[in-house]
Amino acid sequence: MNTTGHHEYDEYHALLARQDAMRLRQRLLSPAQLPRTAERPRPGGPRGTGGLRGMGAEHYDGVADQQIIVSYLPVVTPFSELIDHLYESMFERHPYLRGLFPESMDFQRAHLEQMFRYLIDHLHRPDEVLERCRQLGRDHRKLGVRPVHYQVFEEALAEALRRRAGRHWSEDLEWAWLRMLRFAVAAMVEGAETALAEPASWQATVVGHQLRRPDLAVLRVSPAEPYPYQAGQFATLQSPLLPHAWRAYTPARPPRPDGELEFHIRLTGPGGVSEVLVGHTRVGDTLRLGPAQGTMVLDESARDLLIVAGGTGWATARALLEELSTRRAPGRTVHLFLGARSREELYDAAALADLENRCHWLRVVPVIEDEAVDSLADAVARHGDWSGHLAYLSGPPGMVAEVERRLAELRLPPEEIRRDPVARTAQSAELVAAGYHE
Repeated sequence: MNTTGHHEYDEYHALLARQDAMRLRQRLLSPAQLPRTAERPRPGGPRGTGGLRGMGAEHYDGVADQQIIVSYLPVVTPFSELIDHLYESMFERHPYLRGLFPESMDFQRAHLEQMFRYLIDHLHRPDEVLERCRQLGRDHRKLGVRPVHYQVFEEALAEALRRRAGRHWSEDLEWAWLRMLRFAVAAMVEGAETALAEPASWQATVVGHQLRRPDLAVLRVSPAEPYPYQAGQFATLQSPLLPHAWRAYTPARPPRPDGELEFHIRLTGPGGVSEVLVGHTRVGDTLRLGPAQGTMVLDESARDLLIVAGGTGWATARALLEELSTRRAPGRTVHLFLGARSREELYDAAALADLENRCHWLRVVPVIEDEAVDSLADAVARHGDWSGHLAYLSGPPGMVAEVERRLAELRLPPEEIRRDPVARTAQSAELVAAGYHE
């Protein structure tokens, strides 16, 4: 190891040790009396660890911060430049952190931009943000993320805001961003700490790899130990061929007695995880799985369902339908709208036909772009009245957004529409990073 590398290694572990010692000291002294709200950021000064302690949604005025952040967006955007400044500052101050990221930062930049947008768009619904970030914190354990890393990220964000805003910088601007970040980070730390009893990641062996099209593979993997998830949730996958690079995919089946999982992987562009999984992964290879995430799971009611899926979004739909085939409430019906560009793109037709034959309560409406006059969203809107239904949407981000917009026009309440923003964020970020446009 060279001198520089040795210094960075020592700095890294010294930071981790100092952070762990501070947390242990806080717990030993007076854990019941520690404040539950984030300390107010001090502009220009060092940030303490107090902001990493829990701050419940009831104590956070997300609406006020949302208004401030949105009003200042013109002076700190485009997000791509803000994020460039952020990573530049972070790696300048702590070079060892660069080793925690993949060689190409395109996905990370795109993913962080999507997450910034999600947080800003949803600050008026802090309970939802809280739950999403708890899941993210649980998942981020697989990356080796520790509380000290969030503190370093906060310092870099403050510096990036100052660089981008320039003479337009204000304390209100910085405080609003850092309160938003600390609210999210507190939930992520809480999510990580509540999941200490489970593995940070699971090793899985590829037991099946079938090309259904040149750009689409069906992978079957067998985890080394039980992998807990529910139908409709997604997992993040990593191949040893691309260290530190994780992408989100939904198992296409509910949990099975043998523990085997099935993933449908579409090639979205060269050089990414999808290319590795489709073109360079073979039976016997080992992958890593992150903890299951997402809220696209079935409820226990008897309400009728509307499921709209396009592309490999069919994997989510199939998992939900197979789960329903074993525990459907009496009288519950399901309408499935399945979109594809051509008949050839219906890559899992045999499984669909089997579900149709077994499930008398299922109505399938295929929408083939080459043959149909209507788009998938138009077909859904024209078909009938969806009031009283729960809607589940999965597929390319643009398709999901358009269907969601049409359902809103039909006055289906937002709380009756299930789509997973974390999954969509991960998918759209990979498409952006790969230069792919659906």
